[in-house]
Amino acid sequence: MAIDDLLDEHEQSERVLQWLRNNGAGLIGGIALGLAAIGGWKWWDQRHEQARMGMATQYQAAIDAIDAKDKTADAKVKALEEGSSYRALAALELARSQVEANQNDAALATLQGIKTEDPAIRQIIQQRTARLLIEKKQADAALKLVADADTAAGIEVRGDAHLALGQKDQARTAYAEAMAKLDVASPHRRLLELKLTEVGGTPAKPEAKS
Repeated sequence: MAIDDLLDEHEQSERVLQWLRNNGAGLIGGIALGLAAIGGWKWWDQRHEQARMGMATQYQAAIDAIDAKDKTADAKVKALEEGSSYRALAALELARSQVEANQNDAALATLQGIKTEDPAIRQIIQQRTARLLIEKKQADAALKLVADADTAAGIEVRGDAHLALGQKDQARTAYAEAMAKLDVASPHRRLLELKLTEVGGTPAKPEAKS
């Protein structure tokens, strides 16, 4: 018969108590660490949410300042976290406002100062920067920015750069490619058709739906 089978309830209890005396501190410490980890995660999650909400509030304040043409708009945009989508989007709005106010140099500086890892935002920055460079008679530099563009908007800007350089054949190719990517119902399609016609192209008729 095993030794444990010979122990009565009192002896079994004594063994349990002795084990707890020897290991209880470590056990309690482990539980405490686990609870602390859970509490720490919740604390971090709450702080992260608070930071996100704070950034959203700052972003809206920057947009309001831009819309109101407030002189503090630039400072409020720069106060947003660098590299964040909030700052990039606010800066795009600021640049748009600057263009509307005929402050193209300021708009160009704003666009060139945006830092983002978002490919969609980066494409918009490149397209708008290229348009401003074309306006500044720097079509070569603009063309480099949109050389690898694969969206209708980006390819159209590439066509504009070619046209500014007197390269009508390349412009025609770009406009036709942009039209092929543009939705048939897009309100911008008519303008693109006019650009294509201007360089000697013939807009393709949309395929009739059966």
